[in-house]
Amino acid sequence: MSTPYQTDDAAGPACASGSAGTAGPITTPGPAIDPRTGAEITATHPHGGDDAAQPTMPSDVSLHDASPRLTPFWRSLVIVLTVVGVLLTMNQVFFWNVGGVTIPTNSFLYLLIAVFVPIVFIVTPIRKHGAAARQRRGVPWYDVLLLLAVVGTSAYFAVHGIEIQEYGWQYMAPTLATVLSFVFWALILETLRRAAGLVVLVIAFLFSVYPLFAGIIPLSFLQGISYDLPTLAQVHTMGVDSVLGLPLQTAGTILVGFLLFGVVLQHTGGADFFHELSMAVFGRYRGGSAKVAVASSAAMGMMSGSAVSNVLTTGPMTIPAMKRSGFSARVAGAVEATASSGGSITPPIMGTAAFLMVSFVGVPYTSILVAATIPAILYYLGIFLQIDGYAAQRGLRGTPKNLLPRARHALAMGWPYLGALAVLTALLFTTDSEARVPYWVVAILLLIALVKPSVTFGPRQWVDMGVDVGKTLAQIVGIIAGVGLILGGLTATGVALSLSRDLVALVGDNVVLILIAGAVVCFILGMGLTISAAYVFLAIVMVPAVTALGVDPIAAHLFVIYWASVSYITPPVGLAAFAAAGISKASPMATCFSAMKLGAVKYVVPFGFALNPALVAQGEPVHIGLAFLSSLVAVYAIAAAMGGWLTFVERQLPLYLRVVLAVGGFMMFLPGAPVTLIGLALVVAAAVLARLRQPRAVVDPETGQITRVPEGAEVPDAARGTHGAHGTGGAPAGAHAPHENTKENAS
Repeated sequence: MSTPYQTDDAAGPACASGSAGTAGPITTPGPAIDPRTGAEITATHPHGGDDAAQPTMPSDVSLHDASPRLTPFWRSLVIVLTVVGVLLTMNQVFFWNVGGVTIPTNSFLYLLIAVFVPIVFIVTPIRKHGAAARQRRGVPWYDVLLLLAVVGTSAYFAVHGIEIQEYGWQYMAPTLATVLSFVFWALILETLRRAAGLVVLVIAFLFSVYPLFAGIIPLSFLQGISYDLPTLAQVHTMGVDSVLGLPLQTAGTILVGFLLFGVVLQHTGGADFFHELSMAVFGRYRGGSAKVAVASSAAMGMMSGSAVSNVLTTGPMTIPAMKRSGFSARVAGAVEATASSGGSITPPIMGTAAFLMVSFVGVPYTSILVAATIPAILYYLGIFLQIDGYAAQRGLRGTPKNLLPRARHALAMGWPYLGALAVLTALLFTTDSEARVPYWVVAILLLIALVKPSVTFGPRQWVDMGVDVGKTLAQIVGIIAGVGLILGGLTATGVALSLSRDLVALVGDNVVLILIAGAVVCFILGMGLTISAAYVFLAIVMVPAVTALGVDPIAAHLFVIYWASVSYITPPVGLAAFAAAGISKASPMATCFSAMKLGAVKYVVPFGFALNPALVAQGEPVHIGLAFLSSLVAVYAIAAAMGGWLTFVERQLPLYLRVVLAVGGFMMFLPGAPVTLIGLALVVAAAVLARLRQPRAVVDPETGQITRVPEGAEVPDAARGTHGAHGTGGAPAGAHAPHENTKENAS
């Protein structure tokens, strides 16, 4: 089994050949390009939440590059700050009360900022280009001043935490506290710019100053309570609904532990194990290289939650392997992008926004985990079915079994990682404090790394892991603190509640209309904001309006997360698709459109569970089971409609049958037995008609040769494409389908 990353190059292209398990030259992937800046994207150990990469200034780049800024001194300081921050969080979560001192909640949050935000100024240059970006070694003096200012102001407020609460400093504070409030406000905005980008900064700034003008804005639905500038600075800095609001409280109590678990799991060999296991399980089936990519990216998503980081980590291995096995560069990039963008919706460790749901919905994380399971299964099933259809139409055979790792061997070497996930899941459901669970499992993983002979985990690996944990936590804390300004601006003015009421009044009782409007807003915000920022805004403004019309609260919040994340694979931004296109050397826009087709289920499923809460495990077990079975058929139909191939029936589909399947599949997502039965009838009728059609082309099961069959000609039974979704028939691995005999499918 592979060992964890030992050098900064360990996950690079050179690993691709061995990982693919196939013969052939190593394809050196091209650089991933940021679509807005045109800059090359590189990453060594990309981890982090769903906020880890955004358009203007991808934070997974800035926080995870091997930067010359990190000299031994600064690297050591990052590790020290990280250890202090993790111990500080554990002190709160486990109620240690070290020294007999109970830290007030607001003081704890200030201290959290004091230890993690300075790391952003240590690892991230003030600009991504120009002289500042080409800093030779160490941290420049102005960044040192900024990090000292963060520590100083945060420490001041932490020391006075009790006075802030008891004497209402958020409305009437001493002069020094007011002055430092302005400094703190500016520092949080600069942290947000470096961690998430200019677009997020501009939006957060506008919402943070909005209370200054709320009383004079001519638009009635935006009118609210106005504040003078000093009071507004105090509200943002010392109030409980802005920087110190629910998002940062959630980060301090729950999110830090789960992010720590994800990074430790990767560094102790978990990522390599899941990739090897995926190869052993899926590699031998047709289209196996792409199915391996989907499975390994889904597993990676549980650990990182970031679409772009996921692409940059697994893409250099999976994309060249897919291209060698016969997938076009465009489709290979699309497969990786689509699979990677599922990280924020994949249990048991979902993206940052899912943890914020705990506070906004007021339910345990286990409830969200259970609710997200069926939609995640449907999403990846849709991708698998389209990959299978693509491979079937081109005769793309799986990797020979003798070139793949054995599943038994992979499990024998890597069972502790599955055990760790099982323990994590079991403890989440059986303990009262889910915030403590990831720390216990981290201890298990570190013990495994120390005693497991197949894992090399020396001083260098400890240092790399410590720095990576610090970068990840700093990034998330910096972003969430900045996102709190959006929450603060809307809450302080009272506009959050009025906007929801106005939205309901505008659409009346039309649930579908408000969901469509919400999907559009989610997508637009997702193009410019991090998923967490978009979620916080819409959880305040849109979700109350949706739930007022009868939509289940958990379904409404998941709807926002799903639609905010589709921007990763949807033009014009499509960050995950653009990153994958840079590796596959395909057209970025073509890769985006192919990713949209592969991820079609992601656009449909949110409407399904918003209208039928049984799909998010809300309701009676019988209803949940029936809804799940119905949705499986629906995904099967939609995937066939998108890919033009009906798996198991083994037929290419004409346009009219694809339309029938799409309509039938969508109807089966809707609630109500009559609608579901009509949809099922359409799907069955389309499948029967497809089966009665003569295949346009057949694949020889021995040679993989694809031959066209004239309409009306008799086709031997042995050549009717008898290899189903789990067959190994088709062209040998590495052989492309003959272009003169087949026309490439648009998927």
